[in-house]
Amino acid sequence: MKIRSYELFQVPPRWLFLKIETDEGIIGWGEPVIEGKAATVKAAVIELMDTLIGKDPMDIEGHWNTMYRGGFYRGGPILMSAIAGIDQALWDIKGKFYNAPVHQLLGGKCRDKIKVYSWIGGDRPSDVAIAAKLSLDSGFKAIKMNATDEMQYIDSYEKIDLVLLRVASIREAVGYALDIGVDFHGRLHKPMAKVLAKELEQFRPMFIEEPVLPENNEALREIANHTCIPIATGERMFSRWQFKELLTQGYADIIQPDLSHAGGITECKKILSMAEAFDVAAAPHCPLGPIALAACLQVDATCHNAFIQEQSLGIHYNQGNDLMDYLEDKTVFTYENGFVKIPSGPGLGIEINEEQVRRMAAVGHNWKNPLWTHEDGSAAEW
Repeated sequence: MKIRSYELFQVPPRWLFLKIETDEGIIGWGEPVIEGKAATVKAAVIELMDTLIGKDPMDIEGHWNTMYRGGFYRGGPILMSAIAGIDQALWDIKGKFYNAPVHQLLGGKCRDKIKVYSWIGGDRPSDVAIAAKLSLDSGFKAIKMNATDEMQYIDSYEKIDLVLLRVASIREAVGYALDIGVDFHGRLHKPMAKVLAKELEQFRPMFIEEPVLPENNEALREIANHTCIPIATGERMFSRWQFKELLTQGYADIIQPDLSHAGGITECKKILSMAEAFDVAAAPHCPLGPIALAACLQVDATCHNAFIQEQSLGIHYNQGNDLMDYLEDKTVFTYENGFVKIPSGPGLGIEINEEQVRRMAAVGHNWKNPLWTHEDGSAAEW
């Protein structure tokens, strides 16, 4: 069997889908994208795929190493996202060839389902108590929210108090029926992150996420010494070599690699297994589309330390098109009692509605993340 052709589809709300077809007619789907840089990743996928035409799609490990090590310059969000989507599609092909879900090819599953969480609020969170109650009523057991607006290196306690009021409103609305992840989104710097982490303890959050930017991960030591809340990070880290440094430093409790950003199924399976050896939990990042989520669930099935999965149904970015819109069988991601079952179909376990993909690719998108500034006009983290 040989790789015969490929196509790329830039579809709303902000996703990029890859279709790889073999000479035996088996098709694999992947989702190679960086939010806001879909066209850039698309160009990288084209460069990599041109070297795979005519190759055996089954040799995934060899292709991964060639794509990664074959370039003198390697790593980073664009190249690793391009590799990720190709890798997902190759695993999809392999699973369909053997008529088995990817998790069986990775050694079999250690769980039948995994807990999921729902996003509430938006980039500038508001009305989170109402949204939390709706999530609870919809059957979720966990939610995540952005913590703050933009924050300076040293900022006012008024902004800290607003975060505390929002989290307090959730606890008042639903008590402890929901676990709460509080995403700092890298918007804070170490001085204010220490303050907020300590103040949030009273509400017993499930975790705080990206309390500082990943390029400042050395600051996690001091933040960890100021709080007992589990610290999560990793959505902007792209290889096992980056995670190796994070894990050996010992201040992260939860890693969050993204299977569409960090080298795909092949790489993220290794990252999660490496973290298990450090007694670190995993909650893969996935505010993306159905192919990315399916890939996450296949890896989650095989990793004992995966404890919860992000998913994008109803997220504020999915305006106009949502998670289920590109699936033939929309029940594959049915959430029951706060969990989702591991897809058991061949490959990634989903069937893409190609007609809908082509229709929406004609619409396309040019999604960009907001550009924020502080009151003084300087650039702020989004």
